[in-house]
Amino acid sequence: MNKTPRIRIPPEVRQYVFQRDKSQCQSCGKTAEETNLTIDHIIPLAQGGQNDISNLHTLCLTCNQAKSDKTDQRFRRRFQS
Repeated sequence: MNKTPRIRIPPEVRQYVFQRDKSQCQSCGKTAEETNLTIDHIIPLAQGGQNDISNLHTLCLTCNQAKSDKTDQRFRRRFQS
């Protein structure tokens, strides 16, 4: 499997993802008022995930660091037919 090159996520895409996810961590549910939020790839680039907006979601820093470059099976359902 080839690793997808990392690109800088444009500010307008970051803003869209935060709004779409209601400024809430998609793993633990914490909000922007409770913690620092980040944008994360659902399917990691190291596993062939794409830089497409549908492969991005909001995670808090703690959940993002715990996930690392692993795939969280709770989010794979978005990509199943």
